[in-house]
Amino acid sequence: MKRHWKRWTLIGAITAVVLVVGGPFVYINFIQSDAPERLSVSSGATASGPATSVDGTWKAGSGSQAGYRVKEVLFGQKVEGVGRTSDVTGDLTLSGSKVATGSFTVDLSAVKSDEDRRDQQFKGRIMEVSKYPDATFKLTQPIDLGTVPAVGAKVTAKATGTLKLKDAEKAVTFDVTASRTGDGTVEVSGSIPVKFADYGIANPSIGPIQTEDNGQVEFLLKLTRS
Repeated sequence: MKRHWKRWTLIGAITAVVLVVGGPFVYINFIQSDAPERLSVSSGATASGPATSVDGTWKAGSGSQAGYRVKEVLFGQKVEGVGRTSDVTGDLTLSGSKVATGSFTVDLSAVKSDEDRRDQQFKGRIMEVSKYPDATFKLTQPIDLGTVPAVGAKVTAKATGTLKLKDAEKAVTFDVTASRTGDGTVEVSGSIPVKFADYGIANPSIGPIQTEDNGQVEFLLKLTRS
């Protein structure tokens, strides 16, 4: 009986180890959905003919999205935490081949991921959404696109502005891609690196979930001329 008891105790211990180590592996690699692809502009129509003027104010509308992307480690397995919202407002002013002004606001209370527990942590101790409900970006230098894009053309340029998260505002410079998807429609996408400590953001790590000390703010703006 003693020998059988030891054997079953050993089997139980091995089973527990397999469940702790192998369980997350199976869930992450075979059950959990893959993280969404990065937000990016669509190609639109094939570029043809001369480029017509894009001068004027362009407002963010239906289909615009913004959110975060953070690398996580769960029981040694690497995953990406992604949260997004379509509650994005703002506009750009275009003049010739330059984006003269621009500012956008994201409602953080509407950001959702594929995990309710992650969302609770995001809206609570991490971003304190009840106290700081919005994230904002404001362009501080014109963006030079180089040329007025024709319909279907894509251009990449540098954007410089201020990003405000919680009560901290920091200067940021990052790549943006613009696509003229129609005569009256433009899309702009980009990704802004964020170091959490710079904005007073609490370390997202909790329990078995460990994150890096930085993440990215992703956005896709679908604009129409107002």
